[in-house]
Amino acid sequence: MARTIMFIPIDTCMDFSNILRGVLLAVKHSKIRSGLFTPIAQTCDHKNPTTTKIDINTNLVSIDLVDSAISAHHALKRILSSQVDILMEEIFINYKKNINKYDVILVQGLTPSQKNPYIFMLNTKIAQILNAEIIFVGTANNNSFSQLTERLTLISNSFNSNKNKNIIGIILNSIDNNQISINDPSSTKLTTINNVHEPFLFNLDTQNLIDETLLPLLGYIPWSLEIIAPPSIDLFRYLHASPIHQGKIRRVTSVVFCINPLEDMLEIFQPGALLIIPSHRLDMLLATCLAALNNIYIAGVLLTDSYSMNTAMLKLCEIAFQTELAIFQVAMNVQQIVSSLDKFILEVSSNDIKNIERIQTYIASHISTKWISSLHQSILNKPIINKYQLSAAEFRYQLIQLSRKFKKRILLPEGEEPRIIQAATMFVERNISDCVLLGNPKNIKCIASQLGIELSARIQIINPETIREQYVERLVELRQIQGMTTQFANHQLKDNVVLGTMMLERNEVDGLVSGSINTTANTIRPALQLIKKAPNNLLVSSVFFMLLPKQVLVYGDCAINRNPNPEELAEIAIQSAHSAMAFGIEPRIAMISYSTGNSGSGNSVEKVMEATHIVKRKRPDLLIDGPLQYDAAIIPNVAQSKAPNSVVAGQATVFIFPDLNTGNTTYKAVQHATNINAIGPMLQGLSKPVNDLSRSALVEDILYTIALTVVQASKSY
Repeated sequence: MARTIMFIPIDTCMDFSNILRGVLLAVKHSKIRSGLFTPIAQTCDHKNPTTTKIDINTNLVSIDLVDSAISAHHALKRILSSQVDILMEEIFINYKKNINKYDVILVQGLTPSQKNPYIFMLNTKIAQILNAEIIFVGTANNNSFSQLTERLTLISNSFNSNKNKNIIGIILNSIDNNQISINDPSSTKLTTINNVHEPFLFNLDTQNLIDETLLPLLGYIPWSLEIIAPPSIDLFRYLHASPIHQGKIRRVTSVVFCINPLEDMLEIFQPGALLIIPSHRLDMLLATCLAALNNIYIAGVLLTDSYSMNTAMLKLCEIAFQTELAIFQVAMNVQQIVSSLDKFILEVSSNDIKNIERIQTYIASHISTKWISSLHQSILNKPIINKYQLSAAEFRYQLIQLSRKFKKRILLPEGEEPRIIQAATMFVERNISDCVLLGNPKNIKCIASQLGIELSARIQIINPETIREQYVERLVELRQIQGMTTQFANHQLKDNVVLGTMMLERNEVDGLVSGSINTTANTIRPALQLIKKAPNNLLVSSVFFMLLPKQVLVYGDCAINRNPNPEELAEIAIQSAHSAMAFGIEPRIAMISYSTGNSGSGNSVEKVMEATHIVKRKRPDLLIDGPLQYDAAIIPNVAQSKAPNSVVAGQATVFIFPDLNTGNTTYKAVQHATNINAIGPMLQGLSKPVNDLSRSALVEDILYTIALTVVQASKSY
């Protein structure tokens, strides 16, 4: 599996593309098979600081693109529709397509901007779903040391750096400080824009920075105007200057205001200098022409105050024109030019291939060779992947891929609920399976219209009022022993969940999902009464899939069986192991108790111990241990001290709780304390699949529950 490294910019409106180009080149030189993955396309104009320009020409570094990015418009639409998890799944699908082709995938993070407060959230979630190592990219310009360390500490703490082993360092960037700072030319003897940030950069105490932030410095790109030097014509155009002599376009490596006596300024005649000459300083103009004749390639001359060169002066300068010296004039005075240049943005055109290559080579030379070597070494010594861990993103991806294999019809009896309509629409749009909505067709179409949804032909709408009578006789037959009458059957069938369960019982649909507006009891009771247990199942139980960022855990039973006896608890464990395997989770079963091993006593401990023995006897192929305390089951360090010989402790994937009180309380505590999604309860042991929803379920929760039901309906497990 590819090593995934995500580069996350931490400053607004920074030119992130140059750094990525340089890193890509450094990685390429190490001969690592690399791919660049862009989760979401970002476009912007640097002159508008509310957006961000990301323009990576991968042809320059001969690196592969893993897949095309999701558009920013599509991503924003998902976010505004509270469908972030769906967006993450789409990103993961794109990522998953080609990862086996590479040793390393470099992921392009999103650059924050003032109008997009959700960028931080997206970067965090993308890093989580890809299980990516994180390298922050920040600018070192115009910050004191304390400001820099404070900013880096704040951003790393936001990613929980103390506990997040995936944060591996930072790259500090000064080359893309794209705003020239100019001092008042009247305040100094000589004003030159030339490596103006060097005093800060040369005094940067990198070791102290590492000590303060606890972030290894993987690259430090010093400012160099010579590297990012803009063409003189860019400055002339920016200042609306007009040519006196067009001359040759040369790169500007310094900007000099010629306002002091000539004898004090002889040193400024250097190659690459752009000379700003006031209109009354014709001595400076003649001296510049003389320097040009002595093969000093001045970048250009800019005359102020709308200076118009007369014939005599033109004749004196004419011989210098042969050296291709560019001379322009502008209407502004010196102070106005200072003010304008202070707002000038240094950026490299994507068409300036030669300079881009120079910049990327310069940046690559400042990336830590030690880190690149360690990257190469880690590829040679690939770690063993823990096959028992399945991330939430991987689980959702596998769930959708698996459910697409089976063409089933899933009934949604709460058909007039907006979230149900949205989920059903998304489900069929993604070509997973078909859905059936129970409800008034007119109402459903009206709600869909209000939501801006065009209902697919693959969504069948059934008016329950027109079919209730068809199921009265069968309901009486099924519940006759319990005293069911025709009158009472008519009354019960007014409940759409009961009606839907009868449709499932008669094989008119393949599964049922309810609970967005009904209680768990109202969803489950009809299934227990009418669908009943599947053959060879002792009972009906339930599991929740707990979608932790890096792992999916299975919790059972948290919804149905209040106080199971040892035989029933063993059955719950076996059913839960089957469910885990059906959805790609390798089952390692922890039988949870308040004590580990033989450290405690009491009826509850003895029940768990006996249930564990029953499972081992019935299913010796399953990995199971108990009793185990929760921390011993999930935390490796605790497991080593409490259960050192256990094959499950510290790496459990299936957690079986001794009773409903413990299970339900634990699932809710974990869900809300960690702010994760939980899919379920998924019923197991029924002859046909019926699943419950939380009344606070989001659209994506409903979608994934429908997908679970499709897989159950396939009976493939």
